[in-house]
Amino acid sequence: MHKPKLLIVDDEAKIRNGIFTYISHNATWLGEIYQAENGEEALHMIYQYEPDIMLLDVQMPVKDGFDVMEEAVRSGVCPKTIILTGHDEFKYAQKALRLGAVDYILKPCRPGDIVQKMKELLSITEVEEPDVMKYREEANPIIEAAKKYIMDHYDQGLSLAEVADKVKVTPPYLSTLFTKYENCGFIDYLNQFRVERAKMFLHDYGLKTYEVAYKVGFQDEKYFSRVFKRITGKSPSEYRKIN
Repeated sequence: MHKPKLLIVDDEAKIRNGIFTYISHNATWLGEIYQAENGEEALHMIYQYEPDIMLLDVQMPVKDGFDVMEEAVRSGVCPKTIILTGHDEFKYAQKALRLGAVDYILKPCRPGDIVQKMKELLSITEVEEPDVMKYREEANPIIEAAKKYIMDHYDQGLSLAEVADKVKVTPPYLSTLFTKYENCGFIDYLNQFRVERAKMFLHDYGLKTYEVAYKVGFQDEKYFSRVFKRITGKSPSEYRKIN
């Protein structure tokens, strides 16, 4: 069964990554989730991946959200679009709806509200609610704080000791929490997160593989390639050709 694909477009990395993390845990009925940090990158991903639904910021560099919608509509490939913006002026909402946006949500907003809106939009009725509730009930504040720190600093030389210090626990205890709540060790979680970011950078043919490695926190290109292939089954160059 086809799982709907989602594109998240926002130039603020913390907001974009936060939405990505929440949705990937709480919307298991979705398929691939893509991210773009500006309008031009968003259009590239729309044409390449044809997402079913898009969460779109308005104010962005290169091309703004309205430019994205106008061009995508002209091309006949515009996904169902929910506008996420901090602007509550009527003229913005009016223009968004005129271009075909299906909803207009003001920031800051609860990620849960976004997920619910997507469910309604895609007529999702059979969702794995028990798993969602289990995640909510078992979410550990220490692990969530550690994951947020990783999200904000993944491009740096992170260590278990450093992250444990930031969340005020011992390294062995944090390691135990990762195994319990994420079903993997700290290094595995960090590498998986970095590889997901690397996939985005690999779409940019202007970046060499070693540059992508450095951008996501790896200091050794060969080690990055080994980790990438272990997680995805493909080398960075193979992934780039296929995608």
